[in-house]
Amino acid sequence: MSVRTFWASLSTLAIAAVAALGVAQPASAAGANYVALGDSYSSGVGAGNYTSESGDCKRSTKAYPYLWAAANAPSSFKFVACSGATTTSVSSGQLSALSSSTTLVSVTAGGNDVGFVDVMQTCVLQSEAACVNRVNTAISQVRTTLPGKLDSLYGGITSRAPQARVVVLGYPRFYKLSGSCIAGLTETERGAINNASDILNDVLAKRAADAGFTFSGVADEFTGHELCSGDAWLHSVTIPITNSYHPKAVGQSGGYLPAFRSAA
Repeated sequence: MSVRTFWASLSTLAIAAVAALGVAQPASAAGANYVALGDSYSSGVGAGNYTSESGDCKRSTKAYPYLWAAANAPSSFKFVACSGATTTSVSSGQLSALSSSTTLVSVTAGGNDVGFVDVMQTCVLQSEAACVNRVNTAISQVRTTLPGKLDSLYGGITSRAPQARVVVLGYPRFYKLSGSCIAGLTETERGAINNASDILNDVLAKRAADAGFTFSGVADEFTGHELCSGDAWLHSVTIPITNSYHPKAVGQSGGYLPAFRSAA
């Protein structure tokens, strides 16, 4: 057997083995039937340029699903992510966009299930002790109740789109510790919030893996661009208030888009 024939045979065996294991292969971008599910981090709250049809869901043409579709020209693209969505509302209100012909899905969900907005409001408006206590309550929910909700959502996605490659994206770490901020939250509060984000991402990654999905975190992409970094890709407390603690347009294009593109 020639060297070329040997490597060709080995490659064929490897492909067959992967297929036998049922490991999802990357979707062909040009031929993909892509559906973007999720909450405000997928709809693009904070990035501006919201489509008129999306209303309060605030789907942005600068959000990573729209940017990916514009660059890759998939066969079809359904953008149904919505601001404020939870795992339950994604299941009840967005999964109808999926079908047996769907080949690629992206989703962010989980932050609203554990009261992300309330956590940040508590930390901004109340004492350090109240902030840390509220963060710890959220962490408890992440560890105890969220896994089952994620399993239910991911099961629904698989049921409706059994052939799809599903990419679960995480959430950024919000603060650069010992950074440039001289006011606002304390270092203790910032550290507690970062820790909660890490724990949430760990749970998302584990539940995604158990569902046969691909998890793609964004913490690495946002490193150096957190709040207090001097070059933040996230809004701090701002007007309109709904933009607060969401990615700016550059956070979608420089953070979420590469994270999705690497896994799609």
